[in-house]
Amino acid sequence: MQPVTRTVQPHRDTRANFMKRSTAKHKPWRDHYSQQAKKDRFPARSVYKLEEIQKKQRLIKKGDKVLDLGCAPGSWLLYAAKLTGPKGRVIGVDLKPLSIQVPSHLKIITADVFSLDIESLEKDFNVVLSDMAPATTGHKGVDADRSYNLCETALEIAQRILLPGGSFVCKIFQGSDFNLFLDAVRAGFKELKIFKPQSSRKASKEIYVIGLGFKGN
Repeated sequence: MQPVTRTVQPHRDTRANFMKRSTAKHKPWRDHYSQQAKKDRFPARSVYKLEEIQKKQRLIKKGDKVLDLGCAPGSWLLYAAKLTGPKGRVIGVDLKPLSIQVPSHLKIITADVFSLDIESLEKDFNVVLSDMAPATTGHKGVDADRSYNLCETALEIAQRILLPGGSFVCKIFQGSDFNLFLDAVRAGFKELKIFKPQSSRKASKEIYVIGLGFKGN
C-alpha cells in the first residue's frame, strides 16, 4: 500500500522537541504508578501503559524484533526487551540520548524521527511502537495537529519495515485528523483497536491506536 502522504509541518522552533515524552514544566507527577515504576526500576510510569496493552493484545513475543520510536526515557525499551528475551531484538530511536544501561540485544539510535534514514534501519520487524508526543503549547488544535504529524511519520516507518502480520502501537492526541489516522491504520492492518490505558493520567487527551495483522506492501 502507499504510505500516508498528508503532512502537517511543525513550527521550526519546536520541531526538535517533538520526541519528548514528557513536557511538564512543573515537578514530575507523583502517583501510584510513578512510585511503582521506581520500585520496579523503570525510568518512568509510562511502562504500565505498554504493560496494559501487552496484557490485552499479546503483541510482543519471545524472539520478536521490536522498534520503539521516541524511546526516551527508556521504560518501553526495557519492558520490550524483557518480553522478547535475549534471542529477540529491540531498537529504540530518540532525539535525546539515553543514559540507561541496556541488555545486549537492545540498540539505541540517537536521531530525529522526521529525518530518520529508514533504509539504514534493520528490516523485518514484528512490532513497531510509538509513544511519541509533541511539545505541547496548551492549544488543543495545535497540539493535536503536531501529534498527528508524529503519528503519520510513525505509520509510514511501520509500513516500510513491518513483516506481514506485524503489529503497530501509536499514541495520538485526538483532534480533527483523528479519524483520518484511524482510516490510514485500518487500510494497512487487518484489525484496528483503540485503547485508553488505566495508567494514563485522567487529564491526558492521549489515546492509543493499535493495528494488528499488517497486510504488507
